Amino acid sequence: MKQEENEFMRHELRLPELTVRGMLLGALLTVIFTASNVYLGLKVGLTFSSAIPAAVISMAVLKMAKNSNILENNMVQTQASAAGTLSAIIFIIPGMLMIGYWQGFEFWQTLLVSACGGCLGVLFTIPLRRAMVVHSDLAYPEGVAAAEILKVGSHEKSAKESKGGSGIKEIGAGGVLAGVIAFCTNALQVLGSELSLWIPVGRGMTQLPLGYSTALVGAGYLIGIAAGLSMLVGILIAWAGFVPYYTITGALPDGMTMQKFAGTVYQERVRLIGAGAMGVAAVWTLIMLAKPVVDGVKESLAAMHAPDSDKGKHRMDIDMSVQSIAMVFSVTVMGLLGIFYAFVSPEGLPVSENLTFTLVGVGVAILMGFFVAAACAYMAGLVGTSSSPISGIGILAIIVASLVMYALCSSFGIFSMPGGEKFATATAIFTTSIIMAIACISNDNMQDLKTGYLVGATPWRQQVALLLGCVVGALVIAPVLNLLYEAYGFPGALPRPDMDPSQALAAPQAALMTTIAQGIFSSTLAWEYIYMGLGLGVILVVVDQLLKRTTRNLCLPPLAVGMGIYLPPSVQTPLVVGAVLGYLLRKHMKEKHGEEEAKAGFRRGTLFASGLIVGESIVGVVLAGVIVASVTNGGSEAPLAIVGKDFAGTAEYLGLAVFAASLAIFSKIVLGSKKG
Repeated sequence: MKQEENEFMRHELRLPELTVRGMLLGALLTVIFTASNVYLGLKVGLTFSSAIPAAVISMAVLKMAKNSNILENNMVQTQASAAGTLSAIIFIIPGMLMIGYWQGFEFWQTLLVSACGGCLGVLFTIPLRRAMVVHSDLAYPEGVAAAEILKVGSHEKSAKESKGGSGIKEIGAGGVLAGVIAFCTNALQVLGSELSLWIPVGRGMTQLPLGYSTALVGAGYLIGIAAGLSMLVGILIAWAGFVPYYTITGALPDGMTMQKFAGTVYQERVRLIGAGAMGVAAVWTLIMLAKPVVDGVKESLAAMHAPDSDKGKHRMDIDMSVQSIAMVFSVTVMGLLGIFYAFVSPEGLPVSENLTFTLVGVGVAILMGFFVAAACAYMAGLVGTSSSPISGIGILAIIVASLVMYALCSSFGIFSMPGGEKFATATAIFTTSIIMAIACISNDNMQDLKTGYLVGATPWRQQVALLLGCVVGALVIAPVLNLLYEAYGFPGALPRPDMDPSQALAAPQAALMTTIAQGIFSSTLAWEYIYMGLGLGVILVVVDQLLKRTTRNLCLPPLAVGMGIYLPPSVQTPLVVGAVLGYLLRKHMKEKHGEEEAKAGFRRGTLFASGLIVGESIVGVVLAGVIVASVTNGGSEAPLAIVGKDFAGTAEYLGLAVFAASLAIFSKIVLGSKKG
């Protein structure tokens, strides 16, 4: 093992891990986090990783029970985080209502797509575990943070035995600070969440953004300087390059402000370039990972084919058996084939065509899902689950699925039938939904497996917990989606004619992917921007390889640059700030006080960063529940706000001042009692 063993990593340890009480608590947390993520994802297009708040809540609840331990707590957070992440399927499935193919969410179809796709995501990450967790130096920010929290909880009583203390002080301080700031920002609305300065550039315009999220600063501290600076390069390519260029050379539409035009250029052109660059980076990542992944698969298969040899293997190196994997895989594939056939059969096509659509759709989803799982697992290690652009993977998936369905529908003459284009779009969306379920679960699972690796969990038990989380989460998603649809509606899909379109949930990713699918089937998609992104991706790969070969420490991860182009800048800037802050503080500590003190400072920073993520996440969960309760009862979407919209300008600068103060506090925590 690469890491130093702690008391929970002993092979002969036989503590209860996968317990009934743990599974019940995990199921309850699953319901809460899935519902919250579904609402927030549809509202603002972002979801949060539920692993860390789940770990904190699990420790608080199981602390009251007898014989609770770190491994049991880890299983609870594993189960709950899997389901919370599965809610990312909302980034595509609402498209069914937007195109008018569904009139409400089909419960069984949504359930089985989520559950079966999620379970495949779990299975596909099992052979990747050794390559990407055990034999990899990827950061896994949320996974490391969750492990630190679990360790602190388990050593709380013996804090004095550790030279560095238990870390409760650092985690608590970070949690309180981020929680208070998040409450003042999102609930009371007395603090702004970002600063956006729009700057004229010749005849055009660009944006200088800064997000104030302390949780993302913490995540940036954990991902490190290479990924942080690469994302900064992506931001500059987008907002100092493409956006000014297109606003200068493009014609301003009548009645549109230049600021609105710049935002439209970013959404409709630049993000497609970013998606293309991420596509090349994802393929290159797969090529670079091919050998370790293949080695990991061989190692896993050799171990699983010889169950007797497990007796000689370390407890922490035993995955699910080949027989168990084959059984779960068979059941999930049969479920997908059945539900896909049920999806296409109402169109009244010949049985042979229904079977062809079913086999091709499920085949494409499974084949692409496996490659996507590897790319998403790597992205999770690089920048964390919360910051991973799953919707970027979704864009690539909807393009592939649409092109396949276009060829199939053309050969069967579907487009000449009434509603043929709508059917083709729906089948592409349905196929992509399966791929998205696989992607978002594989993205989260690697964080959980990293947490388990750091605290001494048994992998096969974690994998069972992940499968349970997928099933429970899938049961929640369809009813919550339907409830929110009935309450608010989506753009272009309002359940009642008298509803206010301005109150509809934006579902931005679903709207974007639906637009792409419709653009392919109506031959109106702006392919030139995706081609530009592909070319840019190749250049980024070449630059990264040159830097690695000609310098000692410099690199430019192309996937991180692609993310920098694709993700909203207000989400990325605090990540960059956190990464740069961590680098500067560690360098300062090393120069002034030596390597040992630098390591101690880095540990304090890791714990404080974990606390920042915990505090903001928990407040986000609680506030989402308050908002849903308020709106459901006819109240406001900002029920706790104490200021009006006219305070927004002041709140923006107050938020900046508080953000600067939080960075100063972060620095003081890392530097500790040392001066210099």
